[in-house]
Amino acid sequence: MEKTKTRRSYKDSLFRMVFREKKELLSLYNAINGTDYDDPEALTVTTIEDALYIRIKNDISFLIENVMNLYEEQSSWNPNMPLRGLFYFSNIYQGYVGQNHLDIYSRKQLKLPQPRYIVFYNGVKKEPDRQELRLSDSFIRSDGQPSLECIAQVININYGQNQELMEACKKLGEYSYFVAKVRENLKEGLTLETAVDRAVVSCIREDVLRSFLEKHRMEVKDVILTEFDEELHNKTILEEGKQDWTQSALICYLKKKGLLTKELEERILKEEELEVLEQWLGQAFDGKFPEDQERVEKHPLQEATSPLTEFDEELHNKTLLEEGREEGIRQERIAVLIRYLKKKRLLTKELEERILKEKDLKALEKWLDLAYDGASLEELTVTILKQ
Repeated sequence: MEKTKTRRSYKDSLFRMVFREKKELLSLYNAINGTDYDDPEALTVTTIEDALYIRIKNDISFLIENVMNLYEEQSSWNPNMPLRGLFYFSNIYQGYVGQNHLDIYSRKQLKLPQPRYIVFYNGVKKEPDRQELRLSDSFIRSDGQPSLECIAQVININYGQNQELMEACKKLGEYSYFVAKVRENLKEGLTLETAVDRAVVSCIREDVLRSFLEKHRMEVKDVILTEFDEELHNKTILEEGKQDWTQSALICYLKKKGLLTKELEERILKEEELEVLEQWLGQAFDGKFPEDQERVEKHPLQEATSPLTEFDEELHNKTLLEEGREEGIRQERIAVLIRYLKKKRLLTKELEERILKEKDLKALEKWLDLAYDGASLEELTVTILKQ
């Protein structure tokens, strides 16, 4: 019998914690829209607190002056936010219709608040200050006028971005600074828990989110640990993708050179350390790999130590895995091709620039095969530059 997941309780995100008070939320609204509302009670919160299906829960939604606002914070880049927004708004408007006793079968056209969807992005991927994502860009067919559209305005709130907005909403600027402090501490090699602790202490001392952090210190720590664990999970997935590709590239190369034995293949497939696999691949390109067969076979297996976060969202995990593998494979193919051409003195500036821009995995694989088969610089140039 299929296991059904129903109502779950979710912890607040840090973003939602900071802006859950109407006063702070109104300040953020004013900063974004250039308004000067001063009565927090003019704002009606419509946030979906919990719903039947997984992840049908938004950060903040509220109604003011006949505008239905949906605010979402994202720490990882997600081009599918318009589709999520469509689901959110559907639930929110259903609630609005029910609470206001509106009859959708009425002969009169119902008057509804205007939707406005803002996504606050604070992930590590470089993105512009502002951009728009449209649901229609996801449609397989682009001809004609689509019957549905949902637009997400994405605002980059990483520290140093959108300075004017940060100055207009002090709390948003302080939130951005706090998150940057945590990441800065992580770059120094601190554990996640220590990085959060130091960021809290530092921000309290600098009067950044001071009253909020003093009041909710333990809750903030718990939430940040959870949020950053998801980022770590995504990074680990990407590394696993690179590992899979490096194994495949090494086996493929040795097979083409007639150097692959059954024992070597089994040992390569057992290796879990990316750094070791990359070292073996480099040795293979240098023609040294078979000489090191004994050392390779004796290399001790390493136990995986990456602290993966267990998610209930199996589909989400599967999607992350596939996306991570695909990007990892693409990056690794590019790196391997450039490294190989450089060793064979076949890499020109034009070829390198073209290879780095390529998104199609099949094209990269084709170029790798061509290089491994001993193609000349002229053949490579014609094939790659005219792809």
